[in-house]
Amino acid sequence: MNPDGIGRDGAGSDGAGSDGTGPAGPDDAPHDPGGLGLARSIAKSTGRPRRRRRTGPPPVSEPQASGAHPDDRDPKTLGSALDRLVESKGWSTEVSVHALLGRWPALVGPELAAHSRPERYTDTVLTVRTDSTAWASQLRLLAPQLVATLNRQLGDGTVTRVSVLGPDAPSWKKGRLSVRDGRGPRDTYG
Repeated sequence: MNPDGIGRDGAGSDGAGSDGTGPAGPDDAPHDPGGLGLARSIAKSTGRPRRRRRTGPPPVSEPQASGAHPDDRDPKTLGSALDRLVESKGWSTEVSVHALLGRWPALVGPELAAHSRPERYTDTVLTVRTDSTAWASQLRLLAPQLVATLNRQLGDGTVTRVSVLGPDAPSWKKGRLSVRDGRGPRDTYG
């Protein structure tokens, strides 16, 4: 507008046209600082529906469902996950043997189990430690039956031999000044 109160197109400041009879032109419309009126007019002219603003919390996206059939995305139980790990690492024989040896009293009987314990399983050989030489002899007599029982429950060839050890003998090799291949306690007796 110029100082006379007349706009570029000749309209006065009262909103009328140059002759004062009609409405003001598009340049003379009151200024809309947010641009809301312009956006509404564009939306009406394009035919698109107006979006409403959401006032609640944002929508929660659904996790990708696996569908009607089970697949790798389904939750697994701890037991099945451990079973898959044991199989993939090739530990199934070891785990089966140790699980069976956990029931040692059921395999050899409660009396023999009280005086013996399985120590290790390596290369199809089961090593068993006993409390005394008498119990070691008893277990050596039972070894073929024990191998058959273990192979029947674990699979053929899982255990080929049972090695029976007596009680740990005391070591006479003590201290830093001991003789490497000495005769042991007899050296002190003469």
